[in-house]
Amino acid sequence: MNPEGVGKAYDQITEMWSPKNFNMSNGIEQHKKAISLCNKVGRALDIGCGRTGRFIDLLLEHDYLPEGLDISKEKIALAQTKHPNITFYHQDICSWDFPKKYDFITAWDSIWHVPLSEQKKVITKIIDSLNSGGVFIFSFGGTEESGEHSNRAMGPEVYYSSLGVNGFLSLFIELGCICKHLEYDQYPELHAYAIIEKL
Repeated sequence: MNPEGVGKAYDQITEMWSPKNFNMSNGIEQHKKAISLCNKVGRALDIGCGRTGRFIDLLLEHDYLPEGLDISKEKIALAQTKHPNITFYHQDICSWDFPKKYDFITAWDSIWHVPLSEQKKVITKIIDSLNSGGVFIFSFGGTEESGEHSNRAMGPEVYYSSLGVNGFLSLFIELGCICKHLEYDQYPELHAYAIIEKL
C-alpha cells in the first residue's frame, strides 16, 4: 500500500479521532519529556498531525511556532478548522520538500505508515530539516528486525513498517544524532518511541 492509499484509508475513519472517541492525552507526557530535552524554542512541525490538534496546542503552550502535515485530506481539513491560524500541509512526507528548518519535529504514530523502502530516506530528510540542537520525537514498531505488514484492525486496510530498534538507532548515529530517550511505553505491546537530538 502506498502513502496515498493510507491517506484514503484514514479519510474513512476520521471519527475515531473525534474528541468524544479519542483519548486526547495520548502521547502528551512523552511530548512534554521531549520538549524538556530541547534547548531551542522556535519552529516546530507535527508530521501526521491528524485532526486532534493536541500536539499543536502543547507546542503553542511552550511558545513554539507549530505547523502540521498529514496525508489525509479529511484530517487536514478538520485540523485547519480547529486551528485556522496554523499552517497545514496536505502532503506525502515521502515526496514533500521541507520548506524550512525546524527546532522540534514530532511524528507520533505516523511515519510507521511510510513504505519500508522509503524509511531511511524519510528519516534522513527529517533530520536534515532539523536545526543543530533540534529534537525529533517519533513512535515506531519496536521490533528486533526491520519488517512490514498490513492489517484491518481499524476497518480499512492500513500498512505499517519499521526499521527495528537497532536499525533506527544505527541510522541516527550515522546522521550525527544522539538518542536522548527510548522507551516501550505500552509494554508488552511493541509500541516504542525515541527522542533524538541533532548534534
